[in-house]
Amino acid sequence: MSDNVAGDRLASPPGEEPDLTSSISPSQRALLMLRKARAKLDALERAKTEPVAIIGMACRFPGGGDHPDAFFRALGDGVDAVRKIPPERWPAEAITGDKPAARWAALLDAADGFDAAFFGISPREATTLDPQQRLLLEVSWEALEDAGARPDRLMSSRTGVFMGMCNSDYRHIVREGLDEFDAYCGTGNAFSTAAGRLSYVFGLQGPCVAIDTACSSSLVAVHLGCQSLRNGESDLALAGGVNLLLAPETMMLLTEMQALSPDGRCRTFDAGANGFVRGEGCGIVALKRLSDAQRDGDRIVALIRGSAVNQDGRSTGLTAPNVLSQQAMLRQALENARVSAEDIGYIETHGTGTSLGDPIELEALKAVLGAPRGDGSPCVLGAVKTNVGHLESAAGMAGLLKAVLCLRHEAIPPNLHFKMLNPRSSLEGTCFVIPTETRSWKAGARPRLAGVSAFGIGGTNAHVILEEAPREEAAAQAVQEASSYVLPLSAKSPEALLALAESYRELLTARAGGGGREEGAARLHDVAYTASARRSHHDERLAVVGRSREEVAAALAACARGERPAGVTRGKARPGERTRVAFVFPGQGSQWAGMGRELFVEEPAFRASIEACDALVKRHAGFSLREALDAPEGTSRLH
Repeated sequence: MSDNVAGDRLASPPGEEPDLTSSISPSQRALLMLRKARAKLDALERAKTEPVAIIGMACRFPGGGDHPDAFFRALGDGVDAVRKIPPERWPAEAITGDKPAARWAALLDAADGFDAAFFGISPREATTLDPQQRLLLEVSWEALEDAGARPDRLMSSRTGVFMGMCNSDYRHIVREGLDEFDAYCGTGNAFSTAAGRLSYVFGLQGPCVAIDTACSSSLVAVHLGCQSLRNGESDLALAGGVNLLLAPETMMLLTEMQALSPDGRCRTFDAGANGFVRGEGCGIVALKRLSDAQRDGDRIVALIRGSAVNQDGRSTGLTAPNVLSQQAMLRQALENARVSAEDIGYIETHGTGTSLGDPIELEALKAVLGAPRGDGSPCVLGAVKTNVGHLESAAGMAGLLKAVLCLRHEAIPPNLHFKMLNPRSSLEGTCFVIPTETRSWKAGARPRLAGVSAFGIGGTNAHVILEEAPREEAAAQAVQEASSYVLPLSAKSPEALLALAESYRELLTARAGGGGREEGAARLHDVAYTASARRSHHDERLAVVGRSREEVAAALAACARGERPAGVTRGKARPGERTRVAFVFPGQGSQWAGMGRELFVEEPAFRASIEACDALVKRHAGFSLREALDAPEGTSRLH
């Protein structure tokens, strides 16, 4: 048979794979086909269940959470972001009647700031542009930057956009504040154009969807983003949600439904729970298939192992939660993630602080995840709404980012306002713990897992299961430090450049917090590389040369004071002009044995040029340039 196979191989036309099945028996041929079919099925199954990497995240949350690490610090400090709605947001008389529940909210410090020119939006269009759309643009840009994904290189890419939204308060303001409508009033206030604007501004050509399932919108968006990646529709996905409280009408409706806490406190699982308090914010994550993220050298923040979405169907009421549906969703998420209930160490609950919803959620959790573990380990129940209120269409992102940060910082912040468990609930005989102080959650022999829940008022439920980021091997971390670094910064205006320089100064002077894993502890090598190779570059430019974090930070501080210290260059790029860098060795003046050795080791471009020159010099001059550079003192041809 071997002779026949060899003959078939020789007889095959050039460039074609020989048909080896013609020389084997029918049973062998059937076995071969079965193996091929099995291999295809295995490949499809791996693609369907491959973890999704979170490679970037950005946020705006109440209480000072303008970026993820600030958000986690606020949670750790026990910040309660709820306050009385100030008159500049809307006056007290805007709420008719005596309705104290409508006077509390967790608000962002500013919801009206927007750099329209940065995104190529005219002042006229920006006026009628829903601030939620403005916020999505800014936070999406930051998420891409955090992921090291240059927006200018995503043009025409298969990048998907999945954004959750449910409030349209700005329409009331536009309708009352303008004498006449124009086309911008429509495109500036529709959910579809909110997602579509992201794809348009960044030139993204993957799926683009706006999702409104009310309070579960953003977590459903993450679920759909993961599906799009696993199905091969997208190579990168932006997923998240936004919510701003801009007009009192929705607040009035929720007050009539008796859903809001009269004293503005969200007391999740507590006996004194009397409703939720509204909040606003935005959170966005950048997602990639794990294999692609590892191939591209992306920093992986956490993994999404699996997720599930379902519906309450016909329950006791349209807005009433269904305990059986929640149980089914949790089991489906565990199955999709290929993990068991006892693997979950933390649950960021939906936890609105209502006397009806909290006990139902707890009963569902007990039925699926509550059994005591063999090793006695607990499962902690978190509730971010006790800090920042209920962010509605962005609520799932607040929970998701909190869970990711708990994994990163190896700590779980406390829930606020918890004194006594709701008498309709019981934790006896379960593994559940409600944290009233910060709890350590150290990495161990097995990867830590967390779950995040979100339930929509219309009955759409979502759950996402996270796993800690893959632990880097020591060899991968062993990057040879250079003697000095260049930190290049750029922006679209001089003012923005100085603001960027200040943010980098803060990054370089920050230290690792109690969790031990804080972005501020990043090495200068990583900061300089990311700023150079994985950021978009604009016309206003600043470059700082330094040997240490402290030295570069000091130079940036001097720039902020209007000084121009040594090692700092500032200028403006000319559009359309491409600059090139050359190493110049004139052959005159100071020379010494071994010159260029360090550069040869550290700079791949220089090394490649020397190696190319070495081959030419050998051919024409008969000696090795490499040997001349490496020659010890006293034997160098330089003498």
